[in-house]
Amino acid sequence: MADVNRGNRPLSPHLSIYRPQMTSMTSIFVRITGNALIVGALLIVWWFVAAAAGPDAFATANGFITSWFGDLILFGSVASLWYHTLGGVRHLIWDMGYGLEVDQAETMGYIMIIASVLLTIFTIIVT
Repeated sequence: MADVNRGNRPLSPHLSIYRPQMTSMTSIFVRITGNALIVGALLIVWWFVAAAAGPDAFATANGFITSWFGDLILFGSVASLWYHTLGGVRHLIWDMGYGLEVDQAETMGYIMIIASVLLTIFTIIVT
């Protein structure tokens, strides 16, 4: 059997060697926001089921959703929805063959972040 010395070699790719790239970080956050949207969707489904179940169940669900913690979850869901949607639009643009240069991809990442923040604020103000 071969003598393999793995004790002195770094893992590849190692976090201390590579700096996080805009495209990788925005892609990771698109995945995270997709999972966050599941939490928000389950909260809304709970609210609808409680409305169908009766006034006591609805009062409990509505009390939770209108609490500060429920507002925080719904705010996060709105932010996640905008970010995830803009990430999908960015991927559609990439699928058409546009914006694939490194500087263009990074610019699109910054635009996606700024636009999602502005659209979230706009949505909260309007509703």
